[in-house]
Amino acid sequence: MNSGIRIVRHPARWVGSAWLMGWLILGVVVFALAGDRAGAAEPTTQLLWPQGAPLANGDRPEDKPGLIIYLPDKDRAVGAGVVICPGGGYGGLAIDYEGHEIAQWLNEHGVAGFILDYRHRNKGYMHPAPMLDVQRAIRWVRANAEPLGVRPDRIGVLGFSAGGHLASTAATHFDSGNPQAEDPVDRVSCRPDFAILCYPVIMFDEKETHRGSQRNLLGDNPDPELVRSLSSEKQVTAETPPTFLWTTNEDTAVPAENSIQFFLALRRAGVPGELHVFEKGRHGLGLAKDFVGTELWPAACLAWMKNRGLLEPSK
Repeated sequence: MNSGIRIVRHPARWVGSAWLMGWLILGVVVFALAGDRAGAAEPTTQLLWPQGAPLANGDRPEDKPGLIIYLPDKDRAVGAGVVICPGGGYGGLAIDYEGHEIAQWLNEHGVAGFILDYRHRNKGYMHPAPMLDVQRAIRWVRANAEPLGVRPDRIGVLGFSAGGHLASTAATHFDSGNPQAEDPVDRVSCRPDFAILCYPVIMFDEKETHRGSQRNLLGDNPDPELVRSLSSEKQVTAETPPTFLWTTNEDTAVPAENSIQFFLALRRAGVPGELHVFEKGRHGLGLAKDFVGTELWPAACLAWMKNRGLLEPSK
């Protein structure tokens, strides 16, 4: 049977293939995938909208946002899953060190990783396409939680740099789904259960704003209300999920104020949060290997996840 899911080995980027034409077939294939997880499964790719994405400019690979799915060894799986948003200034995707390496690290600790190949400026897209993509990704994982081996209440979002902005957008712009929707994926919530923001772009139209990311997402002269709605520190509410943040004092591309202001907004809203500002390290470190001190962020993040009960094996 042509499953529509293409197995890839550490791909450089998401690639189009023959895709599922119906959710019934999708369910069968995902269940088959889950059944094969005696060991860690090879990564697979999946379109977010098999019938075509909203606002698509055409039928090119660039018009088809998707997920690269990394499932952990079945015996180690803890039932948590994370949608990963690589950075790239909303003009590209650093999909290796902020995507594949992160998914592999999560798998080592029993967490499923779902790398989001989202639309951006160099693919011909601005707001709201990236936001629609991350919201759909969270819905898709939640709608398929059981066959994927994750719990619907343990689905988080993680992002780096501009991908951190996208992750923070998912954490501040969400809905509970439309129970009347024809597409079963659209019936479930797109609210992440937790967020992990890594040297994220947060603030727009401020001294500390990463101007390239804002320009790629919103253009040169965006409406002030749109700027405010996508300035994530101004959108935090009591419903924002618990969030882990880290950044560095030496980051001049996206200064630490971005993370600090989001953390302070969490505190004002009464939302649990944890912030680490490491002294050393430039922007764009990924796992920060070989950066003394800053290389501790993955361990700190895992400790935070453990404290929140996210790494306890599913019952």
